[in-house]
Amino acid sequence: MSSTEYWATFDCYGTLIDWNGGIRRALAGAFGEAHADEQLRRFHEIEPALQKDGRRSYREVLTEAMRELGAEGDRVTSLAESLPAWSAFPDVRPALEALRAEGWRLAILSNTDRDYIDASIRQIGVPIDLAIVASEIGSYKPATRHWTEFFARTGADPVRHVHVAASLFHDIAPAAGLALRAAWINRLGERSPLPRWRELPDLTDLAATLSSLRAAGS
Repeated sequence: MSSTEYWATFDCYGTLIDWNGGIRRALAGAFGEAHADEQLRRFHEIEPALQKDGRRSYREVLTEAMRELGAEGDRVTSLAESLPAWSAFPDVRPALEALRAEGWRLAILSNTDRDYIDASIRQIGVPIDLAIVASEIGSYKPATRHWTEFFARTGADPVRHVHVAASLFHDIAPAAGLALRAAWINRLGERSPLPRWRELPDLTDLAATLSSLRAAGS
């Protein structure tokens, strides 16, 4: 791979795949619709602690999270089993196809497992050049090893790279700490003082936004 190539790296869940929607449906199935929103809120509190030491696979993270939420029997594994069916946001496929048509290389840096990311790439329906997953490197974002691995494997030039992500905690904050160019996909209409190169509500205008980078030659 060449350092002159342009690379867009992506977080997957919440940016490309409807993470909250997939989790909430599984929680509603396990705990009932009336409890789904509160359990989703609790899940987002529980998950980072389960990931912190990097020792668990994401399947184990999801299973243990369900156990901490109070699931019993077969419901303990229902969230982990649901992930391969989580759908891509409708703006994702046309946006990634447009980027590929313009010569961008695409990578995913994800807090997940290989079988999960392979299933999600099939949901996305667009070829991905590289996927780096937490369970294979023993580290979960917001730790920075995903980016270290990405640059080591690709030889990408940081000035020809953009990281695209929805999560402030997992992606935008560590990208800022690494002084990487980041496009925040603010699907939830949040506010944040964190520095970012661009902010977009979804991926609809991503290709046009990134084309300005290539037009500037950096």
